[in-house]
Amino acid sequence: MWLDLESLENRLRTQIIGRRLVYLTSTGSTQDIARREAEDGCAEGTIVLAEEQTAGRGRFGRAWVSPPGKNLYFTLVLRPPVSRLRSLTMIAPLAVALAVEEVCGLHAQIKWPNDVILEGRKLAGVLIENELAGEEVRYSLVGTGVNVNFEIPPDSEIADIATSLKAHLGEEVSREAVVASFLNHTEELCRVAIPTVVNSWKSRLQTLGQAVRVTFGNQVHEGVADDADGEGNLLLRRDDGSVVTLEAGEVSLRESR
Repeated sequence: MWLDLESLENRLRTQIIGRRLVYLTSTGSTQDIARREAEDGCAEGTIVLAEEQTAGRGRFGRAWVSPPGKNLYFTLVLRPPVSRLRSLTMIAPLAVALAVEEVCGLHAQIKWPNDVILEGRKLAGVLIENELAGEEVRYSLVGTGVNVNFEIPPDSEIADIATSLKAHLGEEVSREAVVASFLNHTEELCRVAIPTVVNSWKSRLQTLGQAVRVTFGNQVHEGVADDADGEGNLLLRRDDGSVVTLEAGEVSLRESR
């Protein structure tokens, strides 16, 4: 069932974010369409939303499974000041978690840096791409995919690591309500003080306190996730007691020794 755009609009409490909508029944990637819109000078807060992605992608160029009419696939075009650029990596997953709680009553957590999880399985992912000109932000693309009514085949390769809202509630969830709530929370979070965003994000950061392995390219770091700083970096305490600050990476639990 396709999205009811009138219902979505009626649920918005925003002034800027989501007020211009580019709606597509199918596209390769909302991220690519949003980039074209941004290059053409679209209004800030424009959302590109598709019913299906044929070439959806997540972090590190990974494919994102995007069946039609079941989930949410969208990209926001934002133009934040440089001082708030790093906060987007916290705002986007936090807005997803708050929307899930508001619409479904479920407490979602965040796996560093910006995956949204329910009971240890991935519910949503965020991909942020920035275009800079010197020290100015031309635009930021905040791509988000949320598994809403996706029924994950038990024999699929993602069955053990992914989940959906329907899987937890046992019934269909209004996609219009989820995306509108996300947009409302995003605009609110973009206006509050950054320390408030950081504290709210950290309160849901499931990674903290765990023995983890963080992989980024050919670099591998192991230790305990001690804390996260005000820019969303992970502070990892190694076995020798030293602390390394990590800006990005793929986190997995470290096997006990």
